[in-house]
Amino acid sequence: MRLQPEHLATLLAIIDTGTFDAAARQLHVTPSAVSQRVKALEAEVGRVVVVRTSPCRATAAGEALVRLARQQSLLESEALAGLAVDTRSRTDLPIVVNADSMSTWFGAVLAEAAQWDDVVLRIRVEDQDHSARLLRSGEVLGAVTSDPTPVQGCSTEPLVTMRYLPAATPQLLDRHRAGRGFDWAAAPLVRFNDKDDIQQRILDRHGVTSAPPTHEVPDGGGFVTAVRSGLGWGALLTGQLAPLLEAGELVRLGSRDRVDVPLYWQRWRLPSLHLDRLSMLVRKAGGRAGRRS
Repeated sequence: MRLQPEHLATLLAIIDTGTFDAAARQLHVTPSAVSQRVKALEAEVGRVVVVRTSPCRATAAGEALVRLARQQSLLESEALAGLAVDTRSRTDLPIVVNADSMSTWFGAVLAEAAQWDDVVLRIRVEDQDHSARLLRSGEVLGAVTSDPTPVQGCSTEPLVTMRYLPAATPQLLDRHRAGRGFDWAAAPLVRFNDKDDIQQRILDRHGVTSAPPTHEVPDGGGFVTAVRSGLGWGALLTGQLAPLLEAGELVRLGSRDRVDVPLYWQRWRLPSLHLDRLSMLVRKAGGRAGRRS
């Protein structure tokens, strides 16, 4: 069996854009042509490769083909750049980074990547415990993840450990005192989204089995603002918390309570100069952040 490059490119366009119509616009063909190519690809492999939802997503069989298509696209782009066929073209590098890294140390990566004229970064923000899924599906080439076990076909290396400390406003602490401590079971808390389990890890340590009032604020800056406003307690990074403690806006809850989250860089094992260069930047920025923590 020999898979047709245009069929794989069409599958990749559908997954990246989310719909058959958007893929058609990206490929400069008709939606009918996109549909015909997908049907031909499914006939070649004997399996359904795309779930026709909104947005479209790859099936398990389709994910393997998306990975192949992504690899071919990267290597072809770099080969053409090396031949100077089109000096205006840029290599597409889709990656996934967790929100707290994006708002802190990963900015150093972006500052240096801003000097590149041959790369387009497509960054997805996803919880560090779930970003490896995007590697497996072939949607990204690299991931900042909390999973040290490499996805098949990927390499992994340690980056930095993020430390989170629970904190609240003095007023919230006063309202929810329990003797000389804090009433973890009754006090409201703030979490980033339903995938954020940092606060729950602290509750587990205190033996809290019921669910306290829980606010969701799926924005890095907004999360800190919510805790500063007294909406609930939350676990903040040490660098975020230090100035707020010094200003008296927040107080720490439980001097021994902390959650350490080691982060790793996972990337596909491909002979790619662009991916190598990006990995070097990520490694350097993570190392600097680790020395500051």
